[in-house]
Order: sequence, then C-alpha cells, then structure tokens
Amino acid sequence: MKIVNACGLLFFSGLLLIAYTAGVSGNWTKTVSQQNDDAAKKVERKFRQYKRVHQDLLKKIVAGKEEDALAELDLILKVVPKDGESHYMKAVCYARMNQPELAVKHVRAALELGLESSRFRGGTKTGLESLRGVPAFEAIFEQEQSGIVHGPMVGQNTGDGLSFWLRTITECEVRVRCWEKGKPRVVTTGIAHSKQADDFTAIVRVDGLKPDTTYAYSVHLDCKPGNEEQFEVKTLAQKGEEVKFKVAFGGGSGFVPQHEYMWNTIQSENPDVLMLLGDNVYSDAPEIPEMQHYCYYRRQSRPEFRALVSQSSVYSIWDDHDFGVNDCQGGPETDSPYWKLPVWEVFRDNWVNPAYGGGESNPGVWYDYYIGDVHFIMTDGRIFRDLKPEDGGRPTMLGPVQLAWLKKTLAESEGTFTVLVSPVPWVFGAKGDSKDTWNGFKEERYEIFNVISTARKNGVLLMSADRHRSDLWKIEQDGVYPLYEFNSSRLTNQHVHAEMPAAEFSYNKKQSYGLVEFDTTLEDPTVRYTVINIDGKRINSRELQRSEISY
Repeated sequence: MKIVNACGLLFFSGLLLIAYTAGVSGNWTKTVSQQNDDAAKKVERKFRQYKRVHQDLLKKIVAGKEEDALAELDLILKVVPKDGESHYMKAVCYARMNQPELAVKHVRAALELGLESSRFRGGTKTGLESLRGVPAFEAIFEQEQSGIVHGPMVGQNTGDGLSFWLRTITECEVRVRCWEKGKPRVVTTGIAHSKQADDFTAIVRVDGLKPDTTYAYSVHLDCKPGNEEQFEVKTLAQKGEEVKFKVAFGGGSGFVPQHEYMWNTIQSENPDVLMLLGDNVYSDAPEIPEMQHYCYYRRQSRPEFRALVSQSSVYSIWDDHDFGVNDCQGGPETDSPYWKLPVWEVFRDNWVNPAYGGGESNPGVWYDYYIGDVHFIMTDGRIFRDLKPEDGGRPTMLGPVQLAWLKKTLAESEGTFTVLVSPVPWVFGAKGDSKDTWNGFKEERYEIFNVISTARKNGVLLMSADRHRSDLWKIEQDGVYPLYEFNSSRLTNQHVHAEMPAAEFSYNKKQSYGLVEFDTTLEDPTVRYTVINIDGKRINSRELQRSEISY
C-alpha cells in the first residue's frame, strides 16, 4: 500500500523516513539509514533492555531529577553517540529546566539521527510543550506539510462503514473522504474534531460504504488541501454474511527499534484485521501519565506501524504492562486505585475500538464485534481482577459486570465461529502453576465454558497472548468439544519464554505473530492458524473444520 500526498510524493510526515522493501523470501532489506535502530542495539548490549533504558530515565525526569538523568544520558552518549533517543531525553530535560536553546540543540540532534518529527510535534505530554512557539523550535518544522501527528488508524469495519483515528498538532476539524479505488467520485465524507481534552485525537466515522470493496481515502484538516494524504483500506462483510478474511494477532510488543520491522512483515501478508491483545506498549507506570503517553507516542510515530494500521482494521485490548505493572490486578472498585480511570482514559484516547467496557460507570476494554458471520468477544482480564477477594469469595478475572455480559454475549452469539479472546492464556499449563493466567480463576473459566455446553454453541475458538512465544493448545473438558487456543505474544519483545512440550506446537526462536484465516463460504467452514516469524517464515500451521469443533 502506498501513502502519498496530493502531488503523489511518497512520504510520511517527518524529516526522516525509515522504510523497508520486501524481498521474495519475505526478508526485509534497509533502504534508508537506520542510524538510531543500529544505535539501539548497542545501547541494549552495553546497558539493559532498550525499552527500559529511557523509561527509567523519564521516571527521574518526572520526579524532578533532571540533573541525575542528564548525567546518565551523557554516559550513554559517550558509549553510543548516535543514540537519537538519548538526545530526545536530553531535550526533555532542558525544556523542563527552561533552557530552550539547549533543548532545541538536542531536538535537532535526535532528528538527524533518525527520530521521527512526530515525536516532537504533537501530544499533550511529550515534555517538550514549553518549546512550542519558540522560534528556533518552530523553524525546524516549517517545511512540514501535514498536521497529522499519528495515524490514521482504521477500525470498526462493519462492511458498510469504517472509523478512522488520528492525532493532530492542534485542535482542528478532521474530514475523511472515501471513494472506490480507481473511481474519482467521492462516495461519502465523515467529519469530527480533534480536541486537546482527548490528547488532540479524533475518531471520524464514515458510513454508506459497500461491503468487500477497496476504498481510497484522504484526510483533510480544516479543509486545507496541503494536509491531504491518500491511503487505501478494504471493507469486509456485514454482520451475518459468509466471509473469507485474515486476522494477524499477537501481544508482547515492547518497543525494540530493531524489531519494528515486524509491522512490515505483518503488512506483507495484507491482513484484513490486526488484533493487539495486550502488553502493547509496556508503560508499566500507572501513576505516571507522562510515561503512558511517551510509550504510545514512540510506537505511533514509527512509519512501519503507521503504514500497517492505516490499512488493516485494528482491535485492541490491554494486559498488565499497559494497564498497571507486572501481574497486577485492578480490584473490585471502579475508582480505586485512584489511577484506574485515568489509565483507562489514556488507553481510550489511543485506539479506535467500537466500545470500552461499560463506559465510565463500569470502565474496561471489553467489547464484541462481528466480521461477517465470525463473532469476536474481547475480554478485559485486568481492570476488575481480584485474586483474593476481601470477603473470601471466589477469585474473579473479569468482575461481576463483565462476566454477566460475557456469558450473555456468548449464549446469544450468532457466529459460525465464535472467538473468545483473552489477554492471558485460557489453558492452565501455559505458565506453570502461576495464578496470573486462567489457572488462578478455574471456577470462573468453568462457568464460561459451561455456557458453551448449556447453549450448545458450535464453532467456539479461543485466542490469547501474554506468553512470549506462539502456541497451539487443545483443551479437553467434559461436556464441551475440544477447545483450541491460538496463543501468540512475542511481536517485538526481546524477552522470551520457554517452548511448551504439552502444546500441539510451540515456537520461541524468533519474534512471531499468529495469522488466522477464516473461510465460512465453504460447506464445512474452516479456520487456519499459522505461526509466522519476524522474517516472514511460516513455522507451524493447523487447519480446523467447523465440524471438528461442534456437537
């Protein structure tokens, strides 16, 4: 897919584009300098996980320890002078210390070393807000043609409509115009407004489209022609229709620059849907909003990620590292811990999901959606999780409101295939005897599976993430046909978990994702799960017919 401006020039908003081209084998070769990504490898070898190095420094900066952070940054740059991220952090330090000249100096250095200009131009918590309006800072970006900082990200693909998320530099009107590919006539237009209260984001809904049709679309800010860029996306089947489509899914996508080409690898498969199942950004700082924004901004600025999400419909949930900290639980209260609602609001500002739990009265990231006659039920395993209730009651992964919703939604599902999606594995043995998976909530899992047998639901599948590898599991349980679980959660992470002999197959040698292909147009509908590694190599695959997972 191309991303072009109105003049047909290939570009992404930014001073330096990091791009790749695909070879016949599926490997990716560099076409533009990867200075910062190469430097990132050296930083990781000399210090610690790259996704943690600058996060730890940001914690010091937010705590008012800028001088300490600068000393550590000087040490990193002495060893790895071409690390653009360290220059970015020095710019943040100096901006907070009211030294704009030094801050601008390091902004320039970071850009020269490969950081995208969108890292500096937008958002409410970059740490560089004080530089906006400073002539030397603004002069750096005066040639920028686009006011789009992040996105567009497409989602809510209902066949007859699509939603588009994006972030802009300032509050403005956002128009999305769609027309059938190859035809000049504009089919329909959607309008929304980006707002500072929503971190300068907007979600534009465009309805009145044709199912199973490729559309070109353009984004216009305040109707200025200079802001126009063109993209492509395909609508899918409407609810209840037979359908053939591909889903790429996974979790465990901590920011590792040299692994960001995973998004190119996924895009080369041209999936219709991208499902991100938690540990999407590894902020691990529920009490530090600046950290949450920082982690989203650096991922959303990567051109590889932007290219993928502009054409594949995105659906996301969170897990412990995006919601709170490792193996955390939110507890039964809506407003306790005090950071629960603010973290939820940050998540909501950064995705294009059709719903977010039950809203402010019952916040969360659970929802369901259909692609044709395939029904996906997305769950939130963190916000109301309570492993040891104070009243001595049964442990709950979902909380009472979400559990009731899930059981009702499952019982009433009209899907030829119904997919229960969890941020953590359904199978008990995926993480030893840890209680962090459904292993800690056996009774609740049994209650959910019992709905399948009671309602005689055919074609139920399981999907999950959390373990840093890709597995296929087969769960045997009385009263239910075998439940197959597709698990994948090492999209970009360095950290890896051991392969599991008890799984039907298990892979951890390289970063990988899961590709799930549905075809309900057949007399006996099929689903195929394939594990594909970061270099595009197919590792394992298994096809199931619906008759195999039916009563």
